[in-house]
Amino acid sequence: MPCAAGVEAYLALEIARITSSKPEDMRVMRGGVMLQASWREAMRINLYSRLTQRVLIQVAHGNYANEDHIYESAQQVAWEMWFTAQDSFKIDITAQHSPLKSLNFAALRVKDAIADRFRDKTGIRPDVDTRYPIVRVHVHLTEHLATLYLDTSGEPLFKRGWREDKGDAPLKETLAAAMLVASGWSMNDPGVPSGCEQGMPVYDPCCGSGTISIEAAQIACRIAPGLLRNFGFQKLKLFDSHVWKQLQDEARAQQCAPMAPVFGSDVSFRMVDFAMRNAERAGVSDAVEFRGGDALQRMAPSERAGLMLVNPPYGERIEAAGIAGARQIAEVDDGGDFFSQLASHWKKNYSGWTAWVLTPDLKLPGRMRLKESRRVPMWNGPIECRLFKIEMVAGSKRKVAAFDATGH
Repeated sequence: MPCAAGVEAYLALEIARITSSKPEDMRVMRGGVMLQASWREAMRINLYSRLTQRVLIQVAHGNYANEDHIYESAQQVAWEMWFTAQDSFKIDITAQHSPLKSLNFAALRVKDAIADRFRDKTGIRPDVDTRYPIVRVHVHLTEHLATLYLDTSGEPLFKRGWREDKGDAPLKETLAAAMLVASGWSMNDPGVPSGCEQGMPVYDPCCGSGTISIEAAQIACRIAPGLLRNFGFQKLKLFDSHVWKQLQDEARAQQCAPMAPVFGSDVSFRMVDFAMRNAERAGVSDAVEFRGGDALQRMAPSERAGLMLVNPPYGERIEAAGIAGARQIAEVDDGGDFFSQLASHWKKNYSGWTAWVLTPDLKLPGRMRLKESRRVPMWNGPIECRLFKIEMVAGSKRKVAAFDATGH
């Protein structure tokens, strides 16, 4: 189960809860987690996981020295157990330190192996469809090892099925969920009540199309992230519609009134409109409150101090941060003016709150003249980021108690 780099330990805890497995029974690697699980558990992970990108079933694993070895490994897989010759398929291939000169040729050999096996078994070769395949096969090559996986997810799991309206640089839902987990607001360690369970407010003052806030609202309402979409496993031969309906019914039965208030705001009223429409599709329009307003002016949305989860504007997005568009902060190349003003606003008006800021700027807290109490490495796609925990101090400089991800 692949995930964003930096999220592996959180994913292992999440999978343990979904499958009743023990984290020590899993193999946690950079960028993912492996475990032995049943077919039913694979469906449950697709339905409930907020952190993994896909659920892949390993079907072959072994040494290779050339493309012919990869062909032989692929041809030995009983593909006919999983899908039919009438089902189209696609090969996706990745590599790390592979000695092969052409990954495209290696993928072609896997395609040939699958097609040849079906021809030998059924007399029919299945078609390849690179755009809308019924079945997806993933190949990963290291220096000496070739591993083949069957994809049970289909579309990546960050595609929850509700975000039809989005801005220019949307945050993936899986990464938004990882921010909520790292902050301790969601899915904390067993025995330690999460911030959501404690009714702690969560607020995104730069919400864009609403990804963080909607993800939080679904968590607060115990809405399984996969309830609104279809999955690749529904097209495989092992799929049992009765078992799947039972899992869906169990997930729906767990839904509840929101356990904590969720808020979001954005300087762009167009983005706020997008966020509201997305929230309606996600089934949480009554569980999250969106408003327009500049992050430099918007006051705390709750009398009770809570958490701010922020993926602030930077680079080409910084121009969206001005006061209602009137202040051209984009003229400051590094956005320093905006962030220093934001820090002043937080210190003055958000006493007792804790901000968790995801940014590729590893020196951002210093430029904001704020001291982080924790920094969590996370990757936003290919971009190395840090999730900084910054506790707001009262105007008297007296330290205010704030929620800690450890529950203390």
